[in-house]
Amino acid sequence: MSFSLSRGLTPVRTRFASTSLIAPKVLASSSARLYSSTKSVFNPHDIHRVSHNPEHIQSKFPSKKDLRNAKRFREFDMEGRVYAITGGARGLGLSMAEALIEAGAKGETLTIPKTKFLSIDLFTDFNIAVYCLDRLEQPGADFLAAKEQANNEYGGLLEYVQIDVRNHKEVENTFAMIGAQHERLDGLIAAAGINHLQAALDYDRAALEDVMSINYNGVFNAATAAARQMFNYQQKGSILLVASMSGLIANKGMTSPVYNSSKAAVIQLSRSLAMEWGRHGIRVNSLCPGHIITPMVEGVFQQNPAARATWEAENMLGRLALPEEFRGCALFALSDASSFMTGSTMLIDGGHTAW
Repeated sequence: MSFSLSRGLTPVRTRFASTSLIAPKVLASSSARLYSSTKSVFNPHDIHRVSHNPEHIQSKFPSKKDLRNAKRFREFDMEGRVYAITGGARGLGLSMAEALIEAGAKGETLTIPKTKFLSIDLFTDFNIAVYCLDRLEQPGADFLAAKEQANNEYGGLLEYVQIDVRNHKEVENTFAMIGAQHERLDGLIAAAGINHLQAALDYDRAALEDVMSINYNGVFNAATAAARQMFNYQQKGSILLVASMSGLIANKGMTSPVYNSSKAAVIQLSRSLAMEWGRHGIRVNSLCPGHIITPMVEGVFQQNPAARATWEAENMLGRLALPEEFRGCALFALSDASSFMTGSTMLIDGGHTAW
């Protein structure tokens, strides 16, 4: 028996007002150094001057006049930045997108002209742009509600683009369009993934290819496409690859050898990419969540109703996580707050693996 489920600045000016796109530049050489054109004054190479520069993003205390809410914890400020999230139409990916939108909701705005790529009005202003990329033909009600709130209450651009992360060319073209639209890309959360429950000896070969092509190849495609645009526009930033605690352990009540293996591969991929891109200002980390109540997990419960009680019993908190409980780690990983973190794995599992 088998079962499958998917899981789902300074103001930016665009280079074009029509639907034509600028061809991506050649990937920068290894000697190039990325920089940020945001208002953040953080520069990791000037870290020794922190105590002598009160304007540094990591100065211990901001000036008294800046101790307003809008000026506190400036390293978490996402104003004017541009991000992409695969698997962003629902569940964990959408919760993370909402967190980024909220963190960028203040100050100056982005002026973005209308194109066929976007559904926004001509020359609409936004504080931050987040593109949710998923294979759903149309996003669901949760995304549409989040989009309306992002646009109307937070002054942020939350856009949906349908892509298949398995299609390398489609992924490259989509990220090139996002980069050309804003002349920058600040980072990526690669959260697209599927599961397939089946014992190893009976495992369907087509399902094996499907799980690996989305969970590993799709993450690789998205990460390299994002980095290519960050190199192209000389933009430093951060990439977060969503793995799973299943990449570190075998889950009781969930027979999924290929899923577990694919997530282990994602963890190692984050380390390898961090090594390649760290000297160019691109940080890469992985996130290993515990069991989260998402559409994919609900599907596991439909096939194996006893799994929920098993998972809750194995958890030190005695419950499963909600997608919203990972907003903070997404913001930390993609912001300047994690400026000295790369090649790391954030294990957030309610103590599941700590027994």
